[in-house]
Amino acid sequence: MAQTIPKGNHLDPKSPDDTAQPPYRQIRAQYDEDTITVYQAYNAEIASQAVAHQRLNASPLFRPVRMTWIKPSWCWMMYRSGYACKDANQERILAIKMRHADFVGLLERAVLTTETTAATAAVGVGVGVGANSAACNEKREGVDAAVKVQWDPERSVRLGRLDHRSIQIGIRGSLAAEWIERWIVGIEDVTARAISLKAALDANPDISEQELVARGLVPDERAFHVSDNLRNVLGMHVS
Repeated sequence: MAQTIPKGNHLDPKSPDDTAQPPYRQIRAQYDEDTITVYQAYNAEIASQAVAHQRLNASPLFRPVRMTWIKPSWCWMMYRSGYACKDANQERILAIKMRHADFVGLLERAVLTTETTAATAAVGVGVGVGANSAACNEKREGVDAAVKVQWDPERSVRLGRLDHRSIQIGIRGSLAAEWIERWIVGIEDVTARAISLKAALDANPDISEQELVARGLVPDERAFHVSDNLRNVLGMHVS
């Protein structure tokens, strides 16, 4: 379990930095004083039971996978799932809330993956093209790591590739089970938001991201601050 983090330690009031070009690697997410939101996509049965019972593994169709990936970026989730329209195993988008301390606790256990071009369509798993430093070699140090981190190109609301990176966090084995059973404090189905976002973009290709945020179709994501030591572990000083 992560060490206790002073409340508000990660909060980032709205500032000019939030509208400027983000650093190459930065954790950006929707969060409040206590919790941070990450995303996963599932099929309809698993998602419905997860929301009804507030437990990801509530459905008998849920099957543990080798590694489950979570993403704090809404736009990257839209890219991964095709606005919840890509395939039946990603037709429902879940917003999953975690306590700050538990989220940081995952990152403290993380090993950086090497650059990968692999992508998987497994339920609950989301990986894409990575661009990672050589801070850790996955084959040497990370093959059995409980938590892996990779930095993939961030996406715009229209799914275009951006210059900066978005964090993806993979959780393995018994730690994934603990995450499901103890570290998730809320599950919300946000599929309707994804579908409405796609409809708004189709209806008005020139609509601004600010307008989409105002309509509640894109969450207001801010920089989530971590310690300098953890920034080094995650390779966040790379530019």
